[in-house]
Amino acid sequence: MVLVVVGALGLAFGGYLMVDTVALRRLPGVALWIGAAIVLHDAVISPLVFGLGVLTRRAGHRLAGAIIVTVQAAIVLGSLMTLIVLPAIAAQGLGPKNPTILPLDYARNLGLFWLTLAVASALISVWLYVRTRRANQRPSRIQS
Repeated sequence: MVLVVVGALGLAFGGYLMVDTVALRRLPGVALWIGAAIVLHDAVISPLVFGLGVLTRRAGHRLAGAIIVTVQAAIVLGSLMTLIVLPAIAAQGLGPKNPTILPLDYARNLGLFWLTLAVASALISVWLYVRTRRANQRPSRIQS
C-alpha cells in the first residue's frame, strides 16, 4: 500500500512540475510523446521481449536463464535508448534553426549503440554458455 501511495504522489508531483514548467502550447507535444512511448512499449517492446522469452525457453536445457535475461535486458536497454534519442533525430530532420543545438549524427550514433549492445550481449551470452557448460561437465563433489 505504501508503494502505491508513493507512486501516486510521484505521479502527482511530476504532473505538477510538467504543468508548472512546460509552456501550455507544448503540452500537446509532450502528451503525444508520452502516448507514443506507451504504444511503443505495449505494441513493440513487450511483445518482442515476451516472444524472445518464449522462443528461448523452447530451446530447452541448452540455454541458461542468465543468457535469456542478458538478451532481454539488451533489448529493453536498446529500446529505451531509442525512445530517448528519437526526438533528437526527428528534430534534426526538421533542420536546425541553430546549428549548434543538435550537432551530432544521432541516427548513426544510435545504430552504433545498438551494434555495441548486440556485440556485448552476444559476448556475455557466449561467456555464460561456456561457463554453464563447463560447470555441467564437472564431476559432482557429492559422493553417494
